[in-house]
Amino acid sequence: MPAKPASTFSFNHRTKAFPGKVGTGFPFGNASMEQTMSPALSNQTKRWQEMDAAHHLHPFTTHKELAAKGARVITHAEGVYLYDSEGKRMLDGMAGLWCVNVGYGRKELAEAGAKALTELPYYNNFFQTTNPYAAELSEKLSTLTPQGLDRFFFANSGSEANDSFVKMVRFFWNLQGRPEKKTIISRKQGYHGVTMAAASLSGIPSMHPQADLPLPGFAHIDYPYWYGQGGDSDPREFGLKIAKSLEDKILELGADKVAAFVAEPVQGAGGLIIPPETYWPEIQRICKKHDVLLHADEVICGFGRTGNWFGSHTFDIAPDSMAMAKGMTSGYQALSAVAVGPRMGEVLFNASEEWSHGFTYSGHPVACAVALANIEVMETEKLVEKCGGETGAYFQKKLATLQTHPLVGETRGVGLLGAIEIVKDKKTRERFDGDVGTMCRNHCFESGLVMRGIGSTMVLSPPLTISHAELDELFELAVKALDLTARELGVL
Repeated sequence: MPAKPASTFSFNHRTKAFPGKVGTGFPFGNASMEQTMSPALSNQTKRWQEMDAAHHLHPFTTHKELAAKGARVITHAEGVYLYDSEGKRMLDGMAGLWCVNVGYGRKELAEAGAKALTELPYYNNFFQTTNPYAAELSEKLSTLTPQGLDRFFFANSGSEANDSFVKMVRFFWNLQGRPEKKTIISRKQGYHGVTMAAASLSGIPSMHPQADLPLPGFAHIDYPYWYGQGGDSDPREFGLKIAKSLEDKILELGADKVAAFVAEPVQGAGGLIIPPETYWPEIQRICKKHDVLLHADEVICGFGRTGNWFGSHTFDIAPDSMAMAKGMTSGYQALSAVAVGPRMGEVLFNASEEWSHGFTYSGHPVACAVALANIEVMETEKLVEKCGGETGAYFQKKLATLQTHPLVGETRGVGLLGAIEIVKDKKTRERFDGDVGTMCRNHCFESGLVMRGIGSTMVLSPPLTISHAELDELFELAVKALDLTARELGVL
């Protein structure tokens, strides 16, 4: 067959090639939602949309609807701003997908990747082989993670990291002569990825039916959503009550059957749920009492997001193992890891049999080089300290001012994570009918802000590099979007 003709279109992605024709794009998340696009799109944008519709299957998307509307085409980014193919600028209040911690356009990371690509673009870590970047990153991570978590297995995404943990914990208990300890407990509305095992860990119901999930050996318990489920009770009492659901489930299943409990320090994609202060101490007590391993999913919370290197530091959690990804490279390269502490690590390390698991790109030299450069930037610019200090405090102060808005029932946050609850009645916490989060998200995009809607909760997670002036702009745009949403709902 003859080769397909190359595209005849050319376009400088970093320039506003088509002034006066600015598209407003589609809302963040499921691309099947309502979209408002400029009626006068450039020919290049239309061509990219045609290519995309014909050949690209997107994550979490109703493809036919997106193809009919045309995808937003992001062409370049700088600092905290994204630019689409029509020249529209948007302040990225979500740091991509919770990951671009050092902001966009960092030459230090690009140069580190280019150097590695020149020196060692690829070699595997099978066959008793390593590379300098993977070795150095392993050692560096051991100085940042909670005490004792000092052995690392590398993968490519948070999903792969949590999937690898499932195999790792089952292997651990087999080596311990307790093969019956296989069931893993996680939380409703928890998000741990999309592979078969990681999606089974996840407690978001809409993720399960299409693939007949969850798999056997996974159980889910209540989650510590005080505003939505326990707002009339004392937060401390609520935290203890929800933690008790773990012990109840362990006793129901039998402690001799339960391998581990898996949870995010702060639930991200489930609605930015920050547990009451009594929750994590009680969870840890229960795990120790019943000899259940504790796995912290730090894919979102890790690398400074909560004001410490890891959410486990912020909430004083001492996990047996931990998953990390996203902020490890600030999204510049695909990389994740599972960290294990001494209990699991010593058993796995001293096993007399080969661990039959690994990926072609485990410990990829370019990804590890970028991760090292990313961590160096974070340390040099003291981004973690700023998130836990002045930048985080200013963000939380500005977030709290939204509570006076007629639509806002509660704001909550930690570090540079923030949630805004949209309600119909502030006293009763009654919600609006329909998908109000998507409505507000549409207005955010139209106003030049990326803010995610999860149900009736709007969430923010901007780059750690964001300035006070940029935070002022972010919250001005957020108020504008909330006002537009209120008008559409007939509140203003």
